[in-house]
Amino acid sequence: MPWTEVTKGLSSIRTICSVVPLTLETHERGVWIAQRYQLNIFDAMIVSAAQLAGCTTLYSEDMHHGLVIDGLTIADPFR
Repeated sequence: MPWTEVTKGLSSIRTICSVVPLTLETHERGVWIAQRYQLNIFDAMIVSAAQLAGCTTLYSEDMHHGLVIDGLTIADPFR
């Protein structure tokens, strides 16, 4: 995908989605999630940020479909 399309797409996403910064709280929670649920650290940070943003569903084809982490359900959108 050309960078102009990527930039345009990301701009559209930011108009409808909250952007949650990586804070110390996000990081500490992410480390705990990675250890507790055997996720890699990057996925755990995504889960942590989603939780702190108040999400109840996280769509990912790379994580464990159906896993519930403190009220956040991971769902594979291609299943």
